[in-house]
Amino acid sequence: MSTSNLTIRPAQPADVAAIFGMIYELAVFEKLEHMVVANEAMLHDSLFCDKPVCEALVGETDGVVVTFALFFHNFSTFLCKKGLYLEDLYVKQSARGKGYGKQMLVALAQLAVERDCGRFEWSVLDWNSNAIKLYESMGASLLPEWRICRVTGEALTQMSQVS
Repeated sequence: MSTSNLTIRPAQPADVAAIFGMIYELAVFEKLEHMVVANEAMLHDSLFCDKPVCEALVGETDGVVVTFALFFHNFSTFLCKKGLYLEDLYVKQSARGKGYGKQMLVALAQLAVERDCGRFEWSVLDWNSNAIKLYESMGASLLPEWRICRVTGEALTQMSQVS
């Protein structure tokens, strides 16, 4: 799929280094780089093993990957349909302001429709007002009554041992 000078396509193994570099840039942008424990090999395995746990689209201009979207399927019990969950979308600083984020969201929405998903969801940090404005302008609803619950690391281990 090509829109303007951005070509959006499924990620390939050769894209892993570029995607991982942008994952780290995203972590820095979100002030969460201290939480990154992943590496390129782990990302490669997650995307390209026998049973991948996620997928990615990349957007490139002039052969250079400048944006990525990493996503997977979830499930809605109320709809009894799979959904498409966007884990991360990132556009390199040098490529911002050109509509590439919007184009990636459109490509993901098209993919969700093609796959007969009941919904397309993602999370956004409450301080990321530029992203929130974009999402709302495209018809997304922010769900203020919902909060993300997360258990990781030692807390996850402890939770697994509760009797």
